[in-house]
Amino acid sequence: MGFEVICFGALNVDKLYRVDRLAGADEESIILDFKESPGGSAANTAVGLARLGVRVGYIGKVADDREGSLLIKSFMDEGVDTGGIIVSRTGRSGSVIGFVDRRGNRALYLDPGVNNTLRYEEINLDYIKGAKFLHLTSFAGDEPFNAQKKIVENFSEIKVTLDPGLIYARRGLDALRPLIRRCYAILPSEMEIQLLTGRDYREGAEILLREGAEIVAVKLGERGCYITDGSESYIIEPFKVEVVDTTGAGDAFCAGFIYGLLRGKNLKECGILGNFVASRCLMRMGARDGLPRLADLPL
Repeated sequence: MGFEVICFGALNVDKLYRVDRLAGADEESIILDFKESPGGSAANTAVGLARLGVRVGYIGKVADDREGSLLIKSFMDEGVDTGGIIVSRTGRSGSVIGFVDRRGNRALYLDPGVNNTLRYEEINLDYIKGAKFLHLTSFAGDEPFNAQKKIVENFSEIKVTLDPGLIYARRGLDALRPLIRRCYAILPSEMEIQLLTGRDYREGAEILLREGAEIVAVKLGERGCYITDGSESYIIEPFKVEVVDTTGAGDAFCAGFIYGLLRGKNLKECGILGNFVASRCLMRMGARDGLPRLADLPL
């Protein structure tokens, strides 16, 4: 039996420092707490989907080190299949150093490690066959980006979802066209869609639809989300919660939204599910601790 969703993105260990405020240049801040946890945008979404009962596989790369073992074990504990993960004998696994202030705002510093060395030729293509959805997130390097472009060209029967992140948004619309034209749904933040299109989120969404995406779901942070397929459009209010940490909230939104698509929910319901899963993530430190289970969903 094939996977319902395969996630394909960077794998990183998040090293998060809770601070009294985010320091600027030549400033100082006080560290209040520290937490190390497995992360990576597509990886967080994979765990969110697995908690909702979805059969999830993963394509990525780690090194044969402590961080790589942590990343793989975390998937095994959550029920995410690890058969598509390549383990490098050399190099170091990816990591992110993050600083989170009292209001949940954050600053992140990425060390890609072996993520940047993932090549198309290393991927077991049989692993992908039969999947319903392929969810893509960003890599810093060109090799894995090119691998993603080849994958979507060769598996035209799979529905593609893309969370571009700032890294891919900064590449620009021309660079992302091979992915966008294959997108069943693209899920950018408001800043990302402005970077990609040079327009506000409503006009930017229309541009992405013309480029080939069937659905655009824009994450608006504390204002909720904007969903459109060109014929229907909705602004969906967020769930009001006390924000502890914004890390992984966008990834959590993707998990809820993709779950809705898989289960045949309408556009508005998919947006509500995305907002709900994101809201539960916001209430806990780190990207995964707050992710809900299937029984918690409002729909």
